[in-house]
Amino acid sequence: MNAIRHLKFILAVMLLFSGCAGNIQKTGKNQFNNPLALQRADPHVWKAADGTYYFVATVPEYDRIEIRKSKTINGIKEAQPVVVWRKHDTGPMGNHIWAPELHRIDGKWYIYFAAGAAEDKWAIRKYALSNPSEDPTKGEWTEEGEIVSKRNEFTLDATTFEHKGQRYMIWVDRASDKEVNTGLYIAEMTSPTTLADKQVVISRPEYAWERQGHNVNEAPAVLIRNGKVFVTFSASATDANYAIGLLWADENADLLDPASWHKLPEPVFYTNEALKRFGPGHNSFTVAEDGKTDVMIYHARDYKEIEGEPLYDPNRHTRARVLRWTKDGMPDFGQDLDDNEVGLKKTKKQ
Repeated sequence: MNAIRHLKFILAVMLLFSGCAGNIQKTGKNQFNNPLALQRADPHVWKAADGTYYFVATVPEYDRIEIRKSKTINGIKEAQPVVVWRKHDTGPMGNHIWAPELHRIDGKWYIYFAAGAAEDKWAIRKYALSNPSEDPTKGEWTEEGEIVSKRNEFTLDATTFEHKGQRYMIWVDRASDKEVNTGLYIAEMTSPTTLADKQVVISRPEYAWERQGHNVNEAPAVLIRNGKVFVTFSASATDANYAIGLLWADENADLLDPASWHKLPEPVFYTNEALKRFGPGHNSFTVAEDGKTDVMIYHARDYKEIEGEPLYDPNRHTRARVLRWTKDGMPDFGQDLDDNEVGLKKTKKQ
């Protein structure tokens, strides 16, 4: 029966991209065994050239970085974590180890992560590790030090991507001199651990949904599709107010020009009490085993009420869901669909 359901799902995806008459929306079974990882926030998945999935995330103790590997996305659930780095006892990189991301660049593995100081957990800065091994769960990880940016006040959630032969980094830092907030910065990279001089803000919290509890834009994730560079980001406090927004730029635009970026005024993925999905956010993107189906990996809680500071509630669980696309080439996050379902639209061929 599992094979039959999987075949039906693949056929439905083929219909979505080939184009059929009508605008009927059907619903099929999701292929993922959610949650993929309990008590793992800020998830990031990298699919290697050989098809292996590598998974990293924030652990609730905020004290280490670990990697899981699997031949399938569902296999992440049972994969054993390998601890590849632990926080320092004193000084920088000694507290609040947050949001690791794993990237393969020029034949070498890099982990980008945020950390506070042992003596000041809110002195958050972004750092990098590197490893030349073919398998990032093996070999030796070297501390590359801090990735220094110009403002460098409260800087975290670094992600990187390559576009038209140029590597970029998007990260988070204070983005105002008039209020306490965080926004998204972008710059070209001159190496996997250094930034070019031109560093600009492409998003800051301006709408009410981005300013619930805290004035926050953070957790950028990049997906290049359909002639556009899409960037999802998360906003507001990390409780049930947490939500995902969307930026995009034309693939031929100057990505260092803030005017190139467009921002939706409403969130694209947010709390759905009926589905017991609270505070979804800090996502990454990968591709399913078929090599073409886009998948969003994200975290959420299954309850609303939190005692104390949400950052110290451990129950943000990693989940996966298929990312749909509209006939206009925009991502459709399926806000009204449970993770156990994936909506599949039949759209007219243009």
